[in-house]
Amino acid sequence: MRKGVKAAVVGSVFAVMVGGAGYGAYNFVSALSGDGGTAAASEPDPVRTGPPSSAEVQETSRAFFTAWEQGQGVKAASYTDFAEAAEPVLTSFGQDAHLTDVKITPGAAQGRTVPFSVKATVSYDGKSKPLAYESRLTVVRGETTGRALVDWEPSVVHPSLKDGDILVTEEAASPPIEAVDRNGTVLAKDKYPSLGPILDELRARYGDKAGGTPGVELAVRHTATEAADTTLLTLSEGEPGKLRTTLSATAQAAAEKAVAQYDESSVVAVKPSTGEILAVANNRADDWNAAFLGEVAPGSTMKILSAAMLIDNGLTSMNGPAPCPDSAISESQTFHNLTGMTPNENATLSESFARSCNTAFIKFADEVQVDSLTREAQERFGIGRDDWKVGVPSFDGSVPAAGGPDTAANLIGQGQVQMSPLNMASVTATAMTGAFRQPVIVPQSLDGRELAKAQGLSGNTVAQLRAMMNRTATSGTAASVMSGLPGSIGAKTGSAEVDGNAKADSWFTGYRDDIAAAAMAQQGGRGGEAAGPIVAAVLRAGG
Repeated sequence: MRKGVKAAVVGSVFAVMVGGAGYGAYNFVSALSGDGGTAAASEPDPVRTGPPSSAEVQETSRAFFTAWEQGQGVKAASYTDFAEAAEPVLTSFGQDAHLTDVKITPGAAQGRTVPFSVKATVSYDGKSKPLAYESRLTVVRGETTGRALVDWEPSVVHPSLKDGDILVTEEAASPPIEAVDRNGTVLAKDKYPSLGPILDELRARYGDKAGGTPGVELAVRHTATEAADTTLLTLSEGEPGKLRTTLSATAQAAAEKAVAQYDESSVVAVKPSTGEILAVANNRADDWNAAFLGEVAPGSTMKILSAAMLIDNGLTSMNGPAPCPDSAISESQTFHNLTGMTPNENATLSESFARSCNTAFIKFADEVQVDSLTREAQERFGIGRDDWKVGVPSFDGSVPAAGGPDTAANLIGQGQVQMSPLNMASVTATAMTGAFRQPVIVPQSLDGRELAKAQGLSGNTVAQLRAMMNRTATSGTAASVMSGLPGSIGAKTGSAEVDGNAKADSWFTGYRDDIAAAAMAQQGGRGGEAAGPIVAAVLRAGG
């Protein structure tokens, strides 16, 4: 609900309350003293309601543009519904970003929305360049004040700005880099758009180690996070240093093309024998690297780790019993399988795994310790230890020792388990080889960082996991997706129910020879419907 001006911090809220109290006290004293004049003179004008008129939209946007053009950040912010947040961004436009000769040209209003173009000059240390871009604003009604105000979003000032961002022009914090893949192919943002935020992070961390010299740039500074600056305009070129990554241009191109087919999707491919990351791609409305930083339920792809835990704890084996009833109860919570699955009370673990039977795993919940899955994840798969040093920020997975019905739910990748596609690609790689090799995107030799370690799996467990994943890929739930892939293959499908979402998240992880990949598509349905084709495309391309 809009109250005329959004309150961002306690201090701001307090100021508004004091102001309101003062106003009320004034009216009270005036009434007692009889100093009120006529009723019409003492009563404030009625607060306007309803959507702003076209005249108000024009008047408010014009006043906002004029103050902005003149470098009056405080005044421009006063025409928004969130002045406390708008002021530093609008002030940075002239001061920190060194933008002058600002000219804002509004287009024809579309209802309460006004598109506009911005032209300015960036000047710093004797160097200048023109800047031009387009944006838009929307005018809303403040419910308390009744004023017509600009609906504040940082993207009003520049489309690349988000909450907590400002614009700055200065000598770059890090020299530019020319990132290359494992074979020396240049990895440019325009050709591989998913790599944009990753290349920014690599530059911030390793630019000074790659041998380059910094230039002068207009950039977005992310003051609310530790994310690297995002360059918008280069005033003077620095000398780029060459930074070799573990990525494969071939796999990266396939990953970019694959995620483009599915909204809100992400994929990661790794080389199991080394832990080297071969590809990472995201198709999202924002620039967030969900492939590395996502924290979401992985659904039945988690059954790879759960099956390993059952085998390692001697509870069953690949050919041992894992009955698949229609439903199973744990801690008074009833769990079901996907619609249409035929129950089989005589099923083996291999069959229940290949069919992705939830109840087969739930039936073991009462036989495991609360922390059995947690220990398996941390000690053997290197998951949930919070010690990965990939080369850029990453989430290391979370498998908490949750009690109650979550002990069962965690076994099927629901409950409190949280993973990213990077985590599940690593789980698959460990299941393939038996060795946990922490994923990396730049060689360890670049900075000597200490990589995470874990015990890994026995040869016996690996053999069983590979056999079950191969069965899933050839005759189980992943068979249609993996069909036609040559070499040694294996896979696991998954779907994760997320509260409030109309459809389940689609998950899929698989391997072929020495490449493992995992993908997630938000609200993509069952694993084979969205995530599966993404993984298959990357595996087909190879590394």
